[in-house]
Amino acid sequence: MKKLFALFILLGVLFSGLNADLLQDVQKRGVLKAGVKYDFPPFGFVNEKGQVVGFDIDLVKYIAKKLGVKPVFTQVTSKTRIPMVQSGTVDIAAASMTHKVQRDLPIDFTISYYFDGQSILVRKDSTVKNYHDLSGKKVGVIQGATSGQNLLKVNPKVKLVYFQEYPQAIMALKRGKIDAVSTDYTWCVTQAKNSHGAFKVVGGTFTFEPYGMGVRENESNFRDAVNFAIQDAVRDGTYEKLYIKWFGTKPNRLPEVWPK
Repeated sequence: MKKLFALFILLGVLFSGLNADLLQDVQKRGVLKAGVKYDFPPFGFVNEKGQVVGFDIDLVKYIAKKLGVKPVFTQVTSKTRIPMVQSGTVDIAAASMTHKVQRDLPIDFTISYYFDGQSILVRKDSTVKNYHDLSGKKVGVIQGATSGQNLLKVNPKVKLVYFQEYPQAIMALKRGKIDAVSTDYTWCVTQAKNSHGAFKVVGGTFTFEPYGMGVRENESNFRDAVNFAIQDAVRDGTYEKLYIKWFGTKPNRLPEVWPK
């Protein structure tokens, strides 16, 4: 009898999990818990006033408004963003995350909302011109990101040096402890611009990096609502305005918009 009762309890928990709806939960609590980066300008970073700002942050604010809730931001890194989505610590990760097949196994993704490619950041006096010149050199990459794997595919002779966060990699590059940092082009360009001539970007891009927002698996109602909000931002011009605000130019590619 006790075993039968325990079985009913277990089935009840399983079925309650199946019937759970993240969209309803978010709207009921009135808060969208968003994981964003604090160290990856212009997508997500802490400004001089101590405020978390950036393209990802503004887009999440728009999405939250469309859902009728308020956004609450939590810091994630390349290493922690997927586990924090899986655990429910955050409802969504808007953290400059490339949508890759291997990442789509533990979580789901929204439509792609930004399109980038991997590049190389070096000191101004560097003779490196592209990834071919990185043979035998120390290149900083970030834990949890796929930039290290990508770089080894095109140049197996690179010596990877892993960092937990981007400021650590920048400091190592500045001090000459590494020869380059390799990650997404937009971030590299931003760092070069903010360095006042200390750094430069070389080699263009050598990968395709479509960014998607990470959400928990099997939450189609929530994922649809976020997708619809992203597409509404394109339709009403908000996406282009935010893009110009943070990147200084009009987008050369927009997120897909489905016919109504």
